[in-house]
Amino acid sequence: MHPQSLIQHQFPLQSLNTFGIAATARAYLRVTETEQLLGALSDPVWAALPRLVLGGGSNLLLTGDFNGLVLHIALLGREIVGGDERCHYVRAAAGENWHEFVQWTLDQGLGGLENLSLIPGTVGAAPIQNIGAYGLETKDVFHSVTVFDPASGTTRAMDAAACRFAYRDSVFKQDGGRQLIILDVTFALPKQWQPNLRYAELAQAVAEQGIAEPTARQVADTVIAIRRRKLPDPAVIGNAGSFFKNPVVTGAQCAALLERFPALVHHLQPDGTEKLAAGWLIDQCGWKGRSLGAAGVYPKQALVLVNNGGASGADVVALAKAIQADVQARYGVLLEPEPVFI
Repeated sequence: MHPQSLIQHQFPLQSLNTFGIAATARAYLRVTETEQLLGALSDPVWAALPRLVLGGGSNLLLTGDFNGLVLHIALLGREIVGGDERCHYVRAAAGENWHEFVQWTLDQGLGGLENLSLIPGTVGAAPIQNIGAYGLETKDVFHSVTVFDPASGTTRAMDAAACRFAYRDSVFKQDGGRQLIILDVTFALPKQWQPNLRYAELAQAVAEQGIAEPTARQVADTVIAIRRRKLPDPAVIGNAGSFFKNPVVTGAQCAALLERFPALVHHLQPDGTEKLAAGWLIDQCGWKGRSLGAAGVYPKQALVLVNNGGASGADVVALAKAIQADVQARYGVLLEPEPVFI
């Protein structure tokens, strides 16, 4: 069947974004084969439309209907593709559920991704956002990615340097890479695995269980327990996880803030800058558990904005702006949203 005949019109997106925002796409294609991308985009009508590449919809805020073509990446497949003296190489298609993929690697006896357990979304989104949690980022275990370039209709591989990873950032969020569509991702998982317990909360939780030498599975289970305790399930309460990035300031800015706010939560970075805890800033401004219309701040974690039922994208934007204004007025720091606003 020709890909263009698979395109659906006026397609509802509410079930395809974890915020549960009601919106409609002018056109929608569920991509299960790479060839469908080339086929759909070879038509000048569809190629000229605005384009939204959708994975799990977990890092997305729909602010209205999308007057363009949604390409819902549903490519599946995962395999161990080789190894060398240092690493096992594991590849997964972009449409694979991220958490299920992490658990699959553990089932294969491969450690390395366990700290990123229970993060919502798909494998293809991991390098875009350089997802990270509990002392690990995607870039730390990344080998390469295969992308489709709509401009040329070709596919190519990209290594870590080409991806230009940074804190919650990559070339795929920047000019020159934003148009690329990720097809699969290959990870390099260490053969000489050691538990990553650099994150204090995780180390404490492991210690409290009396585990002296945790396995990768035990670390994963601990991460899952922490996340379930702190964060809402998107299937129950609409949300996109952490809504704001932790702001990074200079050492001098941090020192000045500490003089005024001695309890300020901050983490020294390798380059001498300081990363501030956005959740703490929001909490101190009194937003934890508060609502503005149908959108609110999760009572257990101030970094998470939630859809309390029937919220529109505009409701969430209004709440986010109110929080940003309060934090900036009190601390002189502008919080930057993590989700992409569409």
